[in-house]
Amino acid sequence: MAPVRAAEPDGTTGARIRDARKAAGLTQQGMAAEIQVSRQTVIAMETGDYAPSVYLAIKVARALGVSVEDLWGH
Repeated sequence: MAPVRAAEPDGTTGARIRDARKAAGLTQQGMAAEIQVSRQTVIAMETGDYAPSVYLAIKVARALGVSVEDLWGH
């Protein structure tokens, strides 16, 4: 599947995801296992190269213990 360019190409969303992942004590591989995606998908979200579906965004937020708005809100 080809990556979809995220709505925020400046990387702020990716940085919030990365920071929340680190604060939760998860590696990229650990987060990938938690949300049932590949490590490459986690990397793509953190670099802003992939905008997840609403369903996956909810899984990401739950795994990190934050709200969807904390990660993707403006």
